[in-house]
Amino acid sequence: MEFIELPETNEETPEPKKNNGNNKENGTGKGIVIGILLAAVIMIGGTFGFCKITGSAIVIGGNRASRVEYSEILDEEAADKIDELNSYLSLQYYDEVDEDALKESMYKGLMEGLGDPYSVYYTAEEYADMQVSTTGEYYGIGAGLSQDLETMEVTITKVYRGTPSEEAGLKDGDILISVEDIEATSMEVSKLVQHIRGEEGTTVHLKVYRPSTEETLEFDVERKNVQLPSIEGELLDNNIGYIQITEFQSNTATQFKEMLTDLQNQGMKSLIVDVRSNPGGLINSVVDILDVILPKGTVVYTEDKYGNRNNYSSDSSCIECPLVVLVDGNSASASEIFAGAIKDYEYGTLVGTTTYGKGIVQTIYPLRDGDAVKLTTAKYFTPDGNYIHEVGIEPDIVLEYEYTGPEDGVYEKQYDNQLQKAIELLTASETTE
Repeated sequence: MEFIELPETNEETPEPKKNNGNNKENGTGKGIVIGILLAAVIMIGGTFGFCKITGSAIVIGGNRASRVEYSEILDEEAADKIDELNSYLSLQYYDEVDEDALKESMYKGLMEGLGDPYSVYYTAEEYADMQVSTTGEYYGIGAGLSQDLETMEVTITKVYRGTPSEEAGLKDGDILISVEDIEATSMEVSKLVQHIRGEEGTTVHLKVYRPSTEETLEFDVERKNVQLPSIEGELLDNNIGYIQITEFQSNTATQFKEMLTDLQNQGMKSLIVDVRSNPGGLINSVVDILDVILPKGTVVYTEDKYGNRNNYSSDSSCIECPLVVLVDGNSASASEIFAGAIKDYEYGTLVGTTTYGKGIVQTIYPLRDGDAVKLTTAKYFTPDGNYIHEVGIEPDIVLEYEYTGPEDGVYEKQYDNQLQKAIELLTASETTE
């Protein structure tokens, strides 16, 4: 459940000019090189001394350098202890030792030491898989997953239309028991999906528990090139527009604007935006959508540990029609930014149950070797200054979800009590105008 900021991309370094072979210029060039090297040695020595005296570090990244306070984690005592442990592994461990795996586990362990489930170290492969969620395109089965951080239980929150998941017979609400021979609760969901995705045309064996029928079922699902839409919508009766946002991906705002224009062209007079079971996504995506909906002003702001504040704003253009937003306990992060802004502006009615409660920001930093680290870097606040972390946002109308249709039937909107409540509110609003 992410609310992610992406750091600025580094500019490309220009190619060095080639030497034309002139001896005078060669000599001059050598002198310049020697001078640069001497200056570099002096600079490095001075920087090292500065860091040792002040207990700080100079971090150089992108196009900027900054001084930061640091603690020397890998001091002489820690290095000696690692060497001692490695000696025991080399001499006494009964099997071959994968040194690359040991190094990787040290990097991951460093992040785990923060005690923050949202700060994660990614290998290059994991980083590539993680980036899928920002684009919506990958080789897999086309299902959205959510994990309970306490029980580690993994639930299929969305089976997308026209995907291998739907073709195989998986359903929303199925609880994932295992992927091949891997227990679903044995690892973090971002790692688990790496075993679900794979080469196009291959199959993955899934075992699920279906609460609606109390059955344990098994499926062999073929992996295909899946392009997931993050927006679905239609015009309901009484000219009520319905837009569901499943995740805030890089192209979600564009899809939202296209869907909104289409609904307006069909005669839409009021709107329902459904962010139930939406785990979040990119900050620019949700801000761009709020910019379409809300009038001029701040829609969310962040603060880091130094007290630096970053405002995200909407311009004066906005939609002017009755609005209902559907939320639930799986509406997290960017979804809560969306719901919080609508509520603070009093620009619509929130219906459903209290949201997840994730009021912190993650930033992804690519590393030099292709790996990456995702760090929690700031808190975010709703326009009125509310910090909703581990609290969530309470809807204006609290209504527990109940599906009133056949338990084993295909989902139909007419049996969704929360959606029907939203329709009822907007129909009443239309009648009184």
